[in-house]
Amino acid sequence: MNRIFFSLTLFLSLATGLSGAESATISFNNDVLPILTRAGCIAGSCHAKADGQNGFQLSVFSFDTDSDYREIVFDSRGRRIFPSSPDHSLLLLKATNSIPHEGGKRFEKDSEFYKVIKQWIAEGAPRSIPDEPTLDRLSVSPDALSFKKGQTLPIKITAHYSNKTTRDITHLSEYSSNDDNFAKVDHDGKITAGTVPGENSVIIRYLDQVGVARIVIPPDTLLPKEKYSALPTNNEVDKLAYARFAELGLFPSELCTDSEFIRRSTLDVLGRLPSSEESRKFLADKSPDKRAKWTDEILSDKHRFVYADFQATKWGDLLRPNTKRVGVKPVYLLDDWIREKLRANTPWNEFVTELITAEGSTHQYGPVAVIRDKREAADMGEFISQIFLGVRLACAKCHHHPNEKWSQTDYYSMAAFFGSMKRKGQGISAPISGEPEYWWFESGALIKHPVSDAVMTPKPPDGPKFPELAKDKDPREVLAGWITSKDNPFFGRALVNRIWSDLFGNGLVSPVDDFRDSNPPVNEPLLDWLAKDFVAHGFDQKHTLRVLLNSRVYQQSSIPNEHNVADNRNFSRSYRRRLPGEVLLDSIGDLTGQPEALQGLPTDARAVRQWNHLIPSEFLDAFGRPNAAAAPPCEREMESSVVQALHLMNGKTFQRKLAAENPWVDGLMKKPSPDMVDDIYLRLFSRPPLEEEMKLATSHLDREGEDIKKRQSLEDLIWSLVNSAEFVLNH
Repeated sequence: MNRIFFSLTLFLSLATGLSGAESATISFNNDVLPILTRAGCIAGSCHAKADGQNGFQLSVFSFDTDSDYREIVFDSRGRRIFPSSPDHSLLLLKATNSIPHEGGKRFEKDSEFYKVIKQWIAEGAPRSIPDEPTLDRLSVSPDALSFKKGQTLPIKITAHYSNKTTRDITHLSEYSSNDDNFAKVDHDGKITAGTVPGENSVIIRYLDQVGVARIVIPPDTLLPKEKYSALPTNNEVDKLAYARFAELGLFPSELCTDSEFIRRSTLDVLGRLPSSEESRKFLADKSPDKRAKWTDEILSDKHRFVYADFQATKWGDLLRPNTKRVGVKPVYLLDDWIREKLRANTPWNEFVTELITAEGSTHQYGPVAVIRDKREAADMGEFISQIFLGVRLACAKCHHHPNEKWSQTDYYSMAAFFGSMKRKGQGISAPISGEPEYWWFESGALIKHPVSDAVMTPKPPDGPKFPELAKDKDPREVLAGWITSKDNPFFGRALVNRIWSDLFGNGLVSPVDDFRDSNPPVNEPLLDWLAKDFVAHGFDQKHTLRVLLNSRVYQQSSIPNEHNVADNRNFSRSYRRRLPGEVLLDSIGDLTGQPEALQGLPTDARAVRQWNHLIPSEFLDAFGRPNAAAAPPCEREMESSVVQALHLMNGKTFQRKLAAENPWVDGLMKKPSPDMVDDIYLRLFSRPPLEEEMKLATSHLDREGEDIKKRQSLEDLIWSLVNSAEFVLNH
């Protein structure tokens, strides 16, 4: 009886409302949903969580408005709205806490929110209204604000619609700060600055649109421009960096020493320590351009094998799948292909094109391992977008991206480029490699939107649609052509940001593969210039490395001054970084003459030659090697830990190598103590010892007594220096 009563009441109420739908004024999409969002009803902790709340489920970020409408108007026999008596609608009674509501009171009865929803219900709860416009974009005014410390300023948010109308939606928008300690924002868009100078942003969300307000807190006193104009300027990188420093009141650190430069640059490019001979020759060189000459030296073709092995450790983290998932042989072939391309300094447009368009046998052609690993078109599209465009689409697979404009349409439009891939052969990997799997393009497959079931047209994020692809044209070739086009703003920025991060310890955009309006670069003009220069020089990584290594910004000391001591994101000083596990292990092997014997590699192979992370090594695992079971791209853990300190101090790896036969240590034993100390410091730190260090070390080596052995004293000295921060950090 109740079911009949509710159904009849709903039918009569809606019928009455629908008869006047042409005169309806309240839009479900443009008026009702924004209120429910602002009130917190469509939050992940409330009715938008996985199973909804108390039988009432809405879509996250209103990504499925049709479902939301059905849930509100028709679900549970339509008991949530009562058009003939709107005030008795459960939707309003719960929101005002007139009847018990687990979420508490969301707005008052006399509020504008209440009046709008009540009118919508009274008008018959229409799904749409006549000539209803769609939301095109948001604008933030002002989009950049300069604050005094502790100052509060408002922003205004305007919605722009398809019919050219605008609307002030400041009171309907949601706000969040990227860093509450830097700046806080309230529910009305009023921003309060903190007390630390710098720059960050506030994110504004309204329905499926995202806006950003840039927040700058300059220091109390800016430095005179003359201080910056007096600085040496090696290239355009320095000009653009100084301009940014001046805006933020930062002043760069002094130039690093020659010892710091040769050690830092060699570790960053080749992943090894300079030899004693290289350091001694460099320090003795008095020519003013010796740093530029050393840069040319380490980037020269004669070091291509060492260069490629070190660079391959980074790209292996990003591209290399788990051998248990793909098979041993495909992973080995992929690793070999990466190293071959890096040795030849293959332009990145060619590298990416070959990788994206790969087809053939997994037992013959390395890049096919990537598509075998991802398998599904959606996973491949998401992967390529993150690695080579710097756009993380993963969140948009199920709902609208929480901090960006990307929707499910964007996600599956990118997937459509890979929908026509066919395969045959063994789809799982046997303990060794099993049988090969073959992949090729064959037209005909379609990618559909999971909600609307619409057939998706291939389209990259913020790129053009490709609706008229020839049936025999592989969409991946079109995607590769668009990505590597000189006019593509994404690819160049994504690649140079990775290169910058490798040299400076952090990207101009961080995380390095998370480009979005709500995560702006710390120096956008610098990033744009580097990207354009990279593209103009044929996508040549070594060219960009040369530009950066020759800049004064790269050659800064890690010692802060009074104007940059608090800076940890604008690169006004060099940031100290722990050596990667492979580099540290190889450095210990070089010092002791005992390279690590890693399973599956020649006995004298360096750790940077490892071609998969399943190769057993407690040392590499302790020093942040990615989890072999994780799907690429993998993040390395670069923080220091107690476990790492214990491995160096007490672990068998270093102790065993140091105590073994060692040509370098054996040679030191034949020298006077001062020469020993000088050679040790030069080998470990690329510098001679300080006077106090020399005095302390020689007194240790020259101890007398029956139980004191010279070799043991020498090993103790090397052990203590290897365990110092100066050795394990690149600075």
